Amino acid sequence: MPAHILDHFPSDSQRLDSFREALLAWYDNHKRKLPWRSKPSLYKTVVSEFMLQQTRVATVLPYFERWMNLFPDFSILADASEEQVLKAWEGLGYYSRARNLHKLARQVDSWDTIPADSKSWQALPGIGPYVAAAVTSISFGQAEAVCDGNVVRVLTRLFANDELFKDGATAQKKLRPLASQLLDGSRPGDYNQAMMELGATVCHRQSPLCLNCPVIDHCKGGKTGDTERYPNLAKKKNSKQKIRRYWIRSRDGLLLCSAAKGSARLAGIYELPENLPVHLKKLAHEAKHLATRKRTIGQVDYDEEIFKTEILESTKNTLPDGYRWVLWTELDALTLSGPHRKWIKELSDET
Repeated sequence: MPAHILDHFPSDSQRLDSFREALLAWYDNHKRKLPWRSKPSLYKTVVSEFMLQQTRVATVLPYFERWMNLFPDFSILADASEEQVLKAWEGLGYYSRARNLHKLARQVDSWDTIPADSKSWQALPGIGPYVAAAVTSISFGQAEAVCDGNVVRVLTRLFANDELFKDGATAQKKLRPLASQLLDGSRPGDYNQAMMELGATVCHRQSPLCLNCPVIDHCKGGKTGDTERYPNLAKKKNSKQKIRRYWIRSRDGLLLCSAAKGSARLAGIYELPENLPVHLKKLAHEAKHLATRKRTIGQVDYDEEIFKTEILESTKNTLPDGYRWVLWTELDALTLSGPHRKWIKELSDET
């Protein structure tokens, strides 16, 4: 970290104390009322941190409430089936988070003593430096600083740091030592939440509310009026990909397919099939274009072209693993990817 950045807050300065006091006083008076902050527990903190990765708070709120009703503690979650867990997660995306949370619950449930240190937590499924710091600081009072996208934005603006970062993950890694320098060791959990809260509610990516910022007096970027230039992340252009999907109905229902267990993405989650079983291959030539739908996963923009055909008679062939005919009355109970559930409903109303 360049020396001039650390010089902004010398470790023993009154200015650093003033920054921490202003931030924490603002948090105490303005923090959002969120369900994981009401009667907080280790379990609530872990679940919320898993859900909030790459997902907005407003989206998470109804999922969190439903999840806590279904799986109120580590033990009950550990005893649940993967199918139940994925169904409860349906629509949140990035399903590896749900699987890792399920595995973590089984490990935590088997412990006699739950460790409080970040290193032990990072050894658990789905937990990296950020989640480990959040969990151990909030639940155990450990002096571990978080550095997520919100914190990166706040830090780069505070110090007017215009270093070009390859991506957000690189920025988090490089700025983590600085985040640790600023951490208030007397209230590490509240301090971490205050930094994230500031980034989420005041220090917006665009049109930040600098006039409402509790630490504007300490912010170099805010004083110069060009906060939106920070952080300086290398621009990445999404790649594009076309996928052909099939809408095939028979008397047995709609043909759906799930990725095999162990697949990197969407294992056990049903979608309209990309490929057809051998005995249905001929239908690909008969299918007529029905619709095109778009979605983005990571850095890839997908155009999913859906082709429709029907089988009038009942099909007696055994389907390969992962394929199934699904009646309309069964759809609600099945776990579908969020976009495909929406598209199936839309297209069923049109066809």
